[in-house]
Amino acid sequence: MATTPQNAPHPPTQPNLRVAIAGATGAVGSEILRILEERKFPVSELALLASPKSAGKTIEAFGAEHQVQALDGFDFHGWDLALFSPGGAVSAIHAPRAAEAGCIVIDNTSHFRQEPDVPLVVPEVNGETLASRPPRGIIANPNCCAIQLVAALKPLADVAPLKRVITDTYQAASGAGASAMQELFEQTRQLYNGEEITPAKFQRQLAFNVIPQIDVFLDDGETLEEWKMRAETRKILNLPNLAFQATCVRVPVMVSHAIAAHLEFSSPLPPAIAEAALSNTQGIILLGENPNDFATPLDAAGTDPVFISRLRRDTSVTHGLSLWIVADNLRKGAALNAVQIAETSHEWLYNA
Repeated sequence: MATTPQNAPHPPTQPNLRVAIAGATGAVGSEILRILEERKFPVSELALLASPKSAGKTIEAFGAEHQVQALDGFDFHGWDLALFSPGGAVSAIHAPRAAEAGCIVIDNTSHFRQEPDVPLVVPEVNGETLASRPPRGIIANPNCCAIQLVAALKPLADVAPLKRVITDTYQAASGAGASAMQELFEQTRQLYNGEEITPAKFQRQLAFNVIPQIDVFLDDGETLEEWKMRAETRKILNLPNLAFQATCVRVPVMVSHAIAAHLEFSSPLPPAIAEAALSNTQGIILLGENPNDFATPLDAAGTDPVFISRLRRDTSVTHGLSLWIVADNLRKGAALNAVQIAETSHEWLYNA
């Protein structure tokens, strides 16, 4: 299977930027740093920020050793860009503080995503929203599953109007952070050694199991993750009345989320036309020359594209398609998308 990224880096040609990463020692923060280096993002000075307990650690990046600093009290004046992934409660305090200091913030948490004056962006889908500086100086990075879903939906919706979306997600442990990945590893080890398992990060044992709950339950029985999928898809696609239903499931996979999507359109969309639209979309790799040609989470791990396979008619509705969508949730689902937002914003970012 080909896994060469289609969305190859296009670094800005303007002078370098002073860049801060908040949550730099976490799973997403570490991936952001790696991707900045891979894509040769123009960094003149780098600040790695984390909780006080991580302050003083050293991390090598861009050919030098960098000491982690405490986010609390860090002065953002004079810094151009801050990539945030420290958790929603922390972003709620420090992202506005950074923006008020004149630093553009790209926030990976859910805290700002539904605020009307904060753009929620997947560059390949609604990058036009970044034509000018956001009013509050904050740009929201969407939910990891929403990113890969809208990447698949947008080229199809451009051909035939979307009427209804039903999704079942299969989300990796890394979606809950580095500690969740460690818990899955430890549970697997404990099972093989006959030890007792006491879940901490997850509601139930995840090893050799699946859990139909991600985030808290709301009053109507839906989980917050399922609500996010609907609300963020509607906002990104600018389809506020789109009929949408999600079931989100945690699975014993380390990296990469998968989605089974069942789509209904208002007009006919033959699979061949859908395939042509997806094949011509940046950042997507379409598989399916034969029935055995499909993507799994392992295939997507460590790569940039959104993989789409098992594209077929959904015969339960008049104009329906079903497809299987897989992407690395730490890369395109989080860190890569954040860096792409920064790249897309470079024309005005240098003059912010």
